[in-house]
Amino acid sequence: MNGIFAIRRLVDAVSHDGPGWLRIEDGVVTARGGGEPPSAPVETLDVVIPGAVDTHVHGAVGIDLATPGVDPQPALDHHHRAGSTTLIASLATGQIDDTRSRVEELAPLVRQGRLAGLHLEGPWISPARRGAHNPSLLREPSRADVADLLTAGDGTVRMVTIAPELPGAFDAIDELVRAGVVVAIGHTDADTDTVHRAVDAGARVTTHLFNGMAPMHHRRAGTVGVSLSDDRVTVELIADGEHVSPEVIDVARRAATGRMVLVSDAMSATGLGDGSYDLAGSEVVVAGGVAVLKEGNSLAGSTTELVRAAVALLNRGVPLPEVVAVSSATAAGVFGLGGHSLQTGDPADLIELHFPDGVAEVARVARRGTWLG
Repeated sequence: MNGIFAIRRLVDAVSHDGPGWLRIEDGVVTARGGGEPPSAPVETLDVVIPGAVDTHVHGAVGIDLATPGVDPQPALDHHHRAGSTTLIASLATGQIDDTRSRVEELAPLVRQGRLAGLHLEGPWISPARRGAHNPSLLREPSRADVADLLTAGDGTVRMVTIAPELPGAFDAIDELVRAGVVVAIGHTDADTDTVHRAVDAGARVTTHLFNGMAPMHHRRAGTVGVSLSDDRVTVELIADGEHVSPEVIDVARRAATGRMVLVSDAMSATGLGDGSYDLAGSEVVVAGGVAVLKEGNSLAGSTTELVRAAVALLNRGVPLPEVVAVSSATAAGVFGLGGHSLQTGDPADLIELHFPDGVAEVARVARRGTWLG
């Protein structure tokens, strides 16, 4: 994919929305501009946006990214082909020794650029809002456990989800913030005052808003109300059509403008279809593409890739620049991930969209300047 590419509409959610061109050499954007290209293009592309940044993904094609000893690459490849060219691997609750081992195994992939970081979703979460996480594996947080896992990651753990009402949670939050790790509030039964305290202590993300927490009450704002009203908080949203209704997505869009990021929360069944699977030590049944605990009392992650959810928003009439922001630019900013807006010097990670009969669809995905099959 070397040469100059003319683009009918280039949208980067940072500085450009309109005709443009990119010069790509050896997987990197080496020049760009608006309007007509400076010389004859190699190819003309329709609508181009940056590749998606998925900061909460558990696996795909039968692979749970938290499982020690398992090659994660097929799952990463699946999400890359679907349009998520940058991934933070989410490790759900497991035995603490297994989690430490997996962090050590995945840390080199972060240093190699195959992953953008690691996210620990558990074991420091509320049994009352555990979702698919195995209750026997949950723990109260401690500085020692936090330090142990951060040492194993050697700078590659980018985010940790924690329930701030747990004993020891604020010591753990302090340890994480001091280490430069993004603290996310999630799988929590915390009351409003506790959530406010957690944000004041440095928590800056809410893990899959509305899911894994009490609903907002007009006299008890809780995690949902604080997250939507505090401009310091970035909110994750699973927009797969099952976790959150379209109307509630619109509430979040309006209340948290510029602070919302789409995440897939994709689990190991993604890309495989219906059947029985395991997630965080619990048996999960996927039927009609919807993952639920075997007991049927909770959703258990998603089987929808992030870009599929983003395209669905686009086809509901959400403006393309906003879709680009929630699928890439905002997340990149939260985690300090440079190189995700197709600027000069950025990796050539991009999605080409087509609009047959006015309906958006992904035509092609390129990662590091290579079109993916």
